[in-house]
Amino acid sequence: MRRVVVTGLGMVSPLGGDVETTWKNIIASKSGAATITRFDASEYKCRIACEVKPADHEYGYDPGLDVDHKIQRQVDPFIVYGISAASQALRDAGLDDMSEEERLRAGCSIGSGIGGLPGIESESLVLANRGPGRVSPHFVHGRLINLISGQVSIKYGLMGPNHAVVTACSTGAHSIGDAARMIALDDADVMLAGGAESAICPIGIAGFAQARALSTAFNDSPEKASRPYDVNRDGFVMGEGAGVVVLEEYERAKARGAKIYAEVVGYGLSGDAYHVTAPHPEGHGAYRSMEMALKKSGLGLGDIDYVNAHGTSTPLGDELELGAVKRLFGDHLGTMSMSSTKSAIGHLLGGAGAVESIFCILALRDQIVPPTLNLDEPSESCKGVDLVPHVAKERKVRAVLNNSFGFGGTNASLIMKAV
Repeated sequence: MRRVVVTGLGMVSPLGGDVETTWKNIIASKSGAATITRFDASEYKCRIACEVKPADHEYGYDPGLDVDHKIQRQVDPFIVYGISAASQALRDAGLDDMSEEERLRAGCSIGSGIGGLPGIESESLVLANRGPGRVSPHFVHGRLINLISGQVSIKYGLMGPNHAVVTACSTGAHSIGDAARMIALDDADVMLAGGAESAICPIGIAGFAQARALSTAFNDSPEKASRPYDVNRDGFVMGEGAGVVVLEEYERAKARGAKIYAEVVGYGLSGDAYHVTAPHPEGHGAYRSMEMALKKSGLGLGDIDYVNAHGTSTPLGDELELGAVKRLFGDHLGTMSMSSTKSAIGHLLGGAGAVESIFCILALRDQIVPPTLNLDEPSESCKGVDLVPHVAKERKVRAVLNNSFGFGGTNASLIMKAV
């Protein structure tokens, strides 16, 4: 099997329109949560979210830097975010101008958990109120999940695998893991991999709130709402954005003198086979996913220094993941740190696993682990786990584990290490 390394990073998040801005704000314990501005949410149970900010904001994002205005008008925001993150990652890797021969062996694996929900909602209203003749001709291809990969492959002429994962909140991690396998199995030499999401719209917020998944107790103090592991947590805060990495075959990357951030050494995936929204009550799926990734990596538990947890801030999910991590790490629990960056940027659903994988890679690069915000009163089960409360922590980081778990009982774990 061929080795796979990360040579480029790209991101759009509620804390910045690029990787370094977001990372600087994550490490500084900033929060991207605020009252929803996209629509009037004053009558909704949940009135807060972690939105991507406009260009003139301190954490702003300018889509015009990488996405043609015509395309912006035709597609949903999740596609725009994905194109931006992919473009950033290619530039970072120095691969935005590949030869035709190279492009034949370069592909995309960029997915989404929900896709074009805002466009589906708005065009449904057009159909109902104005008739079928007024529905946009771009409706279908502007909403489809695989159109991030499609648009990126067209923009850069990438003729290798054109793939899109849809596994709810595990999408970003599965996309990276699947793409790494494609390179390892010699289906490609370079893959853009990750996930994107933008579901902050009336039907999205109402639907998740009705499912009792969103925080509703902190509408007047949005920055305090996402509080993984804290006894006062009451649900997640919706986030949006995209994360994309460039994966490359190791010998190729080394030969061209590429900047190598990390090596992808472990990928685990499993199913709970239990419930459509609730995780397995004993955390079996999460445990088996992590166990598989560890086995594939060839590393020992003592080699894992940081875990970026799924940690959504839901009472049930947080506890079950903690239990699975404790069961796996056992006596090695005291040597590692674990945090949830969803406390700062909310839950990016299909984009979460990719964005959080990038945070893991940056922890390896900078030898610092990001904090869990709002951890004021940890639950009883937190004892014995360094959850990095409130402020980032400098420490040795040799290998990292990222967890992503989704509706339908779908689980993904990635392990990356320094090269």
